[in-house]
Amino acid sequence: MAKPARSTTMIRIRQALRTTLRLRPALTGLWASLCVIGCAQEPSEVSDPVEVPDGDADGVHRSREIAGDGAEVSRNPGAVASAVTDPTSERSVWVVMTAKADLTRAQSVRNWAARGRSVHGALAQTAERSQASLRRFLDSRSVQYRAFWAVNAIKVTAPSSLLRQIEERPDVDRIVEDRNYTLPKPRPAVRTMPANAIEWNIGDIAAPEAWDEFGTRGEGVVIATIDTGAQFDHPALLSQYRGLQPGGELDHNYNWHDPSNVCGSPSNQPCDNDGHGTHTTGTVVGDDGDGAQIGVAPAARWISAKGCESSSCSLEALVSAGQWMLAPTDLNGDNPRPDLRPHVINNSWGGGPGDDFYRGVVEAWVAAGIFPVFSNGNSGPFCGSAGSPGDYPESYAVGAYDEGRELADFSSRGPSVFDAIKPNIAAPGVDVLSSVPGNGYAAFSGTSMAAPHVAGSVALLWSAAPAIMGDVETTRSILDRSAHDQEDESGCGGEEANNNGWGEGRLDVWEALWEAPVGPSGRLEGYVTDADGEPIVGALVGVGGPADRRTATGEDGEYGLRLSVGTYSTQAEAFGYLDVTGPDATISEDVVTRLDFELAEAPTHPVSGTVRDIDGRPLEGATVSLVGTPLDPVKTDGTGAFRFDAVPEGDYVLRASVGGCFDAGDFEIVVDGAVQVNPVLTRRTDSYGYVCSQVGFEHLPGQERLPLDYQWEQVTIELPFSTILYGETIESLTVSPTGYAAASSSYPDYSNRPIPDPSEPNAAIYPLWDDIDPEFGDGIYIATYGAEPERVFVIEWRDLPFWGYGDDDDDDDDDDDDDDDDDD
Repeated sequence: MAKPARSTTMIRIRQALRTTLRLRPALTGLWASLCVIGCAQEPSEVSDPVEVPDGDADGVHRSREIAGDGAEVSRNPGAVASAVTDPTSERSVWVVMTAKADLTRAQSVRNWAARGRSVHGALAQTAERSQASLRRFLDSRSVQYRAFWAVNAIKVTAPSSLLRQIEERPDVDRIVEDRNYTLPKPRPAVRTMPANAIEWNIGDIAAPEAWDEFGTRGEGVVIATIDTGAQFDHPALLSQYRGLQPGGELDHNYNWHDPSNVCGSPSNQPCDNDGHGTHTTGTVVGDDGDGAQIGVAPAARWISAKGCESSSCSLEALVSAGQWMLAPTDLNGDNPRPDLRPHVINNSWGGGPGDDFYRGVVEAWVAAGIFPVFSNGNSGPFCGSAGSPGDYPESYAVGAYDEGRELADFSSRGPSVFDAIKPNIAAPGVDVLSSVPGNGYAAFSGTSMAAPHVAGSVALLWSAAPAIMGDVETTRSILDRSAHDQEDESGCGGEEANNNGWGEGRLDVWEALWEAPVGPSGRLEGYVTDADGEPIVGALVGVGGPADRRTATGEDGEYGLRLSVGTYSTQAEAFGYLDVTGPDATISEDVVTRLDFELAEAPTHPVSGTVRDIDGRPLEGATVSLVGTPLDPVKTDGTGAFRFDAVPEGDYVLRASVGGCFDAGDFEIVVDGAVQVNPVLTRRTDSYGYVCSQVGFEHLPGQERLPLDYQWEQVTIELPFSTILYGETIESLTVSPTGYAAASSSYPDYSNRPIPDPSEPNAAIYPLWDDIDPEFGDGIYIATYGAEPERVFVIEWRDLPFWGYGDDDDDDDDDDDDDDDDDD
């Protein structure tokens, strides 16, 4: 693995006539300058960190721990204080292996037990084979570790020197720092006792109508929660617990998993030391049989894994819980039973955006036919605040609204950094009454409260329409189509039918059941090919009739739909081909009806133009794409010109983006001949009014080295003069080796999440925002230049490697390091 080039990066704070935060890439790094007039003026421009990484490309976010009570702030200009931990201490990380299991075959297995065994076997065998060499290496060095097959990763506790050796192994994909997740804190409401009636949230999603009209309350479906546990014998939960046997005895094997042994050692029965899990479980299935109707699917069964030790969830407990869901074990952790896995998992937990570590677990759930429900997060109303794992394309994320059907301000908004609309749907999440430990009831608010409504709704769907049980794609489509469209006023993107505030809209389980193949059903199957008989991959086949459904063809051009008995209209379409309307198809009970489609190629035409800024200047290197098509994007030349030679006839959205200081622009075009379109891109402007621009400046080196020698340290420096940032007077900055300086108080979480992010650190300048290792290389320096009122304060990260790429032998490479301050 090649080491990345080291770089020098600076922040400059200047006492001058106006305020400009400016970031510009130099030959070997980034230079940052902030010019201010004491405390008297507001910022007028903010330049975008055009080349600054806002997190690892793979979504890994590394965190560092601060020792002690934090740094003491000196009142002398330029003075520093530090918080230091023992550099020789061991660290816990996750070593992710390169090998990945192939789960595609499992998704075609229709038998529930066999499908589960297929996924479990593929994952376990891949992990056993690919981890064997590394485990022998760790054993030979008496290293503490724990291996997992659901993510094919090993949690290792070892010194940094050994971890660097491990990272260089060809069978290792990456190393991820260990971390904890904090449960979104629900907001308490005033009601504490049930109203002895159906709660407003249950009625608002039309669950009572679904119970009455379709005769289903979730029978035959098992729902799991990964949460803080549950009071299993709560009056509203006991009768639905899968561990309750017909004779009244209890068997917690395969129904309860407590990887951290919070509820006992051994942990032999469920508990809830926080209350969060009991509340979410109640919204899924709660019913005490005496009027306290708090659950969506009161006849479903529930099981639980304690992925959250309290209000904090360790990554190890969450991974263990996710793995256990694929193959529940007895209380000793032995004798896995994939056939006893749940049908639906409610996950009312999450972290910041863009963290893909848990994605393999969610993908495995989907391959096993498990429907993954996640809360979208409580970091709204900021755009892009949807948290992981809910922001994965494979996750079905839920936003929150109130009794007046207004989107909750705390409900996180999309878009997802994984290029998906988030949330997927919205459900009641304000003043939701449910069960709490102590046999009581309480009302809370949060997307944690909204997600269980969807989990319970999926149980109603699969109970009434067992033909789609385990068919996650079809179930998502039904929920999406049946949701009530809601316009998003937050301006986070999308359209009324699907946007980054509401997703597809308000959940309505009664409407969803009308879309589902309830009752007798059959299948429609066939192939989509071109005029030469070659299969067309990704062609869309749609039907209309008793239910409107659509699906895509696979690698061999084959499609398949489970449909209620009846007669359907049919249509097929694919990019680059003319749409075809097929004959009506009649579906009979337990019969496979076959219908093939042949598509003709569509005529093509060129699409060209010039991308410019708002002042008419051409933008070189802009990326131009046709959204939602397989056509490769093109780049603009030195004159801003671009061209697609052959675009099939149709309606498109052309997207132009150049990054850096410019917003991307979407432009609707109709291709029915040659098309000329000239996109104009505007500069990025934040909600406060800062406008992004690139500027050049000379290099002013730092002079006083800060005592920052390890990643987990930080220092607070007193500025030689005050400045104003976002309306606040700034007199000191806390400097972190991870490439930022914050005006807010010390914060021990140094994970480099995508920016913007509502969690700390805030009120900060982020020239690098990456995992920099000051233990190797030169250091971090400060300096003050000039005299009042033209002073400049400099913070410089000088000649520092990324974490894991520095060693004692790197001095030989110094001659290759370019510390030039050329602005080219």
